[in-house]
Amino acid sequence: MSADPTAPEPSPRVLVADDHPLWLSALERDLGAHGLDVVGTAADGPSAVRRTRATAPDVLVLDLNLPGMRGDEVCRALGDLETRVLILSASGEQQDVLEAVKAGATGYLVKSASSAEIVDAVRATARGEAVFTPGLAGLVLGEYRRLGAETPAEREDPERPIPQLTARETEVLRLVATGMSSKEIAAQLVLSHRTVQNHVQNTLGKLHLHNRVELVRFALAHGLEDDDPVTS
Repeated sequence: MSADPTAPEPSPRVLVADDHPLWLSALERDLGAHGLDVVGTAADGPSAVRRTRATAPDVLVLDLNLPGMRGDEVCRALGDLETRVLILSASGEQQDVLEAVKAGATGYLVKSASSAEIVDAVRATARGEAVFTPGLAGLVLGEYRRLGAETPAEREDPERPIPQLTARETEVLRLVATGMSSKEIAAQLVLSHRTVQNHVQNTLGKLHLHNRVELVRFALAHGLEDDDPVTS
C-alpha cells in the first residue's frame, strides 16, 4: 500500500552535541517542545561520534568547536552513516563553513538564528535539504562549483540531457542547484511542496545520491545551474 500523501511528516530523531551546558539544555528543550524526538546529547566530539553510532538519529545538530574532536572531524568519522549533520556554530567564518561542508555537513547555521529557524532547519535537514544562514549560501554554492570542476569524471556535455531523469525532474534539479528550498521551488513551478519533495527523492534514487548537497554538486558539474528555469 502506498503512503498517504496527506499524512504529516514523521518527527525526525535528533541528537544534539554542544559543550556549553546551558545552551545544550535550552536547545534540547526547544527541539522537544516543537515535537522533535531528541534521542540524546553529547558534550564533546568523541561522545558525539559514539552516541550517533549508537542511536542512528536522522539529524545530528553539531557544534563546530567541541573538545576532543572538531565538528568537521566528527562529520568525517560519521561519513558512513545515513545521519545528516546540521552545524550550529557561533562562527560564521568562511574557512569554518567550507571545512564543515567538505567534511559532509548538510547545512550550517550560526547560533544567532532564532529557535523557530533552528527547528525549521532541523526538519529541512532531515528531508535532505541544504540549509544555510543567509549570506553563507552563496559562499557554499561557489565552493560546490569549484568542487564540481575538480571532478571531470562526473562532467558531461551540458547540452546533453540526463537520460535517467524526466524533464520535470531535470527542471527541479536545476532549481535545487540555485540553492532554492523545496517550498521555493514549489512556488516557482506552481506545484505542491510534497510533489517537489517526491521529485527530489526520485532524482536522488535515480542518480544514486544521498542528499541535496550531493545533488547540488552533481547539477553544477553538469552545468545545470546556468540554464534558465521554466516557469510555466
